[in-house]
Amino acid sequence: MQDGAGTEARTPTSTSLVLGGGGARGLAHIGVIRWLEEHDYRIDSISGCSMGALVGGIYAMGKLDEFTHWVTAISTMDIFRLMDITLGSAGLVKGDRIIETLRQLTGEKRIEELPITFTAVASDIVNEKEVWLSKGPLFDAIRASIAIPLFFKPAMRNGVQLLDGAILNPVPIAPTFRDHTELTIAVNLSGKVDTAWPKPAPPRLDEEEDSFFTRKINQFIDSLRPTVRSGDLVGMYDVAGQAIDTMEGAIARHKLAVYPPDVLIEIPRNLCTVLEFDRAQELIEAGYELAGIQMTHQDPKHNRT
Repeated sequence: MQDGAGTEARTPTSTSLVLGGGGARGLAHIGVIRWLEEHDYRIDSISGCSMGALVGGIYAMGKLDEFTHWVTAISTMDIFRLMDITLGSAGLVKGDRIIETLRQLTGEKRIEELPITFTAVASDIVNEKEVWLSKGPLFDAIRASIAIPLFFKPAMRNGVQLLDGAILNPVPIAPTFRDHTELTIAVNLSGKVDTAWPKPAPPRLDEEEDSFFTRKINQFIDSLRPTVRSGDLVGMYDVAGQAIDTMEGAIARHKLAVYPPDVLIEIPRNLCTVLEFDRAQELIEAGYELAGIQMTHQDPKHNRT
């Protein structure tokens, strides 16, 4: 079939999209989705964990434009205001304020009402198993899937504590096995370090040079526990972040070797640190560019004429 310009009209490729976890790097998923939409890939199914569940769930609602506008406009100070910091729990941040803000921004739906098949993956660390959330309120599932250890308080579901799905499966491909789509595309946020892409600034131990976010958290904790020094806390976050990235990268490589997708888009893990949400526009653009480079090389259907 020819269009008006004499070129063959493309039939959209039915696609299952797997969106991995990796903190702020997950904003690159927005760029990946935009590239796929512009190049005739119809996303019929999404499986995601952590930020992949958040971005994927909001896309499945049809609210990605609203979320993108919001996340590219927020400042570091806005991010801090969304942190409902708490002590005496299993996490530094409750997470309720963030989820309520997103509900007000996009509305709420039940997963089974979404026009796209959607599964958020969380981790039940007590029973050492993945939990696939494909029913019930969307943001309840997202809240469970984004519960980064030590940072977010665990979510409770049916009496079970749930944490970040990336703990057990950073690139959750298995939920898409039941799909009847033409192509499965996975986005791994724990890709190999690539010096061609921006690196995060090294951690600074001088409080005068710390980021606003880190400085405020340090001041809060210092006021309650005078024995904790800001420099120690920054170092603690740095080590914890590197440990999580290393763990997730190793697990992701294993999972992808066992369950390879048709196409794999890899986002370098040095693109940003876990909490650099104030770099949203840059991360979205990186996701778009990386999708274009890697899809062109891996999917022969992309070059059909």
